[in-house]
Amino acid sequence: MKYIKKTFLLLFFLLAAVIALASCSSRSNFATQSDQWSTYTKEKTIKIGFDATFVPMGFEEKDGAYAGFDIDLATAVFKQYGIKVEWQAIDWDMKETELKNGTIDLIWNGYSMTDERKQMLRFTDPYMINQQVLVTKKSSGINTIAQMSGKTLGVQAGSSGYEAFMGEPDILKNRVKNKKAIQYSTFTQALIDLDAERIDALLIDRVYANYYLEQEGKLANYNIMPAGYEAESFAVGARKSDKTLVNKINRAFRDLYQSGEFQKISDKWFGEDVATDQVKEK
Repeated sequence: MKYIKKTFLLLFFLLAAVIALASCSSRSNFATQSDQWSTYTKEKTIKIGFDATFVPMGFEEKDGAYAGFDIDLATAVFKQYGIKVEWQAIDWDMKETELKNGTIDLIWNGYSMTDERKQMLRFTDPYMINQQVLVTKKSSGINTIAQMSGKTLGVQAGSSGYEAFMGEPDILKNRVKNKKAIQYSTFTQALIDLDAERIDALLIDRVYANYYLEQEGKLANYNIMPAGYEAESFAVGARKSDKTLVNKINRAFRDLYQSGEFQKISDKWFGEDVATDQVKEK
């Protein structure tokens, strides 16, 4: 009888531990269907998913620390509410799934607001404008979009650039070799292949291309040209149910701009004020 009792107690505590671990690792399915602002303020933490290679928006430095424009901006936003940000490096191709499952609470890392994504998520006001560009080596002789006929193109999987590539085929898709783009998990891997001439061109975010090539001292060796797609708005993606969270972030954007903090962060990473008109509103 004692043996049965001990076994029962052991199983009980093991089950309790598993439940506790699950609740710590992600929001419950029930929780992700409702407004969670009270949970974030009570726990004083929020988990943000990002691509740890996307310079200069959010990336991992050599010492393991996270840095970037979005890192600084998100930290400043939630500091106003006494909430600490927990950064979660994720597979960018799985970002919406991670958000839906409750592994993360926000997608914040140079995340372009598109019509397709609006159907799945609730977005904040746009805080920065971005453009898709085509990057080629000057030695390739490719200086225009028209010269991409029969050439190999690289793009990051799950990126807004890939969505544009597929959604507007007449611009690039119908020109490139086999009407397909080689997909990479990170832009860094794609740029390495471009440098080694394993691909002819790369469709990439302008902010990433400029920052990366300048930091590598290779900017003079490459062409960076508009890809022909409409400009994009960077915004923060949340679950549809997190209406209060999105409103709080929007309010913080405007407060940070009025205090001058937004401009300081912007100047640090870009040397200019990148704020949108929505952020500048009083």
